[in-house]
Amino acid sequence: MNRILGTKGPLVSAIGLGCMGMSGAYGQSDDKQSIATIERALELGHNFLDTADYYLAGHNEGLIGQAIQGKRDKAFLSVKTGQLVAPGPNGTMRPYSVTGRPEYIQNAVMYSLRRLQTDYIDLYTLARIDPGVTVEETIGALADLVQKGVIRYIGLSEASAESIRKAAAVHPITALQIEYSLWSRDIEAEVLPTIRELGIGLVAYAPLSRGFLSGEYKKPEDLKDGRAYMPRFQGENFYKNLELVEKIKSLAKEKGCTPSQLAIAWVLAQGEDIITIPGTKQVKYLEENIASEKINLSAEDLQSIEEIMPAGSVSGTRYPEKFMSSLNQ
Repeated sequence: MNRILGTKGPLVSAIGLGCMGMSGAYGQSDDKQSIATIERALELGHNFLDTADYYLAGHNEGLIGQAIQGKRDKAFLSVKTGQLVAPGPNGTMRPYSVTGRPEYIQNAVMYSLRRLQTDYIDLYTLARIDPGVTVEETIGALADLVQKGVIRYIGLSEASAESIRKAAAVHPITALQIEYSLWSRDIEAEVLPTIRELGIGLVAYAPLSRGFLSGEYKKPEDLKDGRAYMPRFQGENFYKNLELVEKIKSLAKEKGCTPSQLAIAWVLAQGEDIITIPGTKQVKYLEENIASEKINLSAEDLQSIEEIMPAGSVSGTRYPEKFMSSLNQ
């Protein structure tokens, strides 16, 4: 299944591959296994590969660069930039600031090209809006990269409706990447109507709510990585949210699919202008996720899901308080 990204954008796979977890974001990963997963996605015609230059200091881009050798024409490379990171526990990286400075953007893209072993990036996305730089100035720098043929399309991530409008007034914005799932529906009030008005596609990340909607986790202690520090995965919030997931599992069983597939199918059912990028580092889960596009949700199914998990039903915020301020800028 392919969809057009935005009203004037490229044709891409409706289900892409989020590659962040291949670089230690959710526990240990195996490079050979990760490369095999990327290669399998391309074999199956799922060309949208999402990464960022700050995923383990470029390690993620390096993996993709290896996997697409001889297959560059089969891949649509989506790269985020502008998030500054510092060393975290157990070899991880933690975000500490954002930048939209033109000189940083124009420098960062050159390193991404080298790691990806390519001479252009399909979609180059500002990971967060920098409150210290006007969005018009940042988009102007990105527009210059389009003019030079270094990038093809410009994207935004976690931006407010106001910032999206300001950006689009400088140069066409092809996509907004933002968390959107049964658990995260804040964008439905203002952001989603805005991008639809402007003809901007939605790239929905974390459609499985960082794995919680898979139904595999039964207690907070099951999480041994950074998710343990997210409010939705902690204490009483965890168990309240687990009750919702158990109901989704029952509905998925009736539909003859997994909870993960039901969650991905729900995202895709919210509009033809939406693609989603569930993350995985294993071929078996990639294939399970891709099979979600074969699931047809009827109006009755969608109503049942809405009754189980209406907007605002999740307990806890998406990120710890200190990181929430970087969203919706």
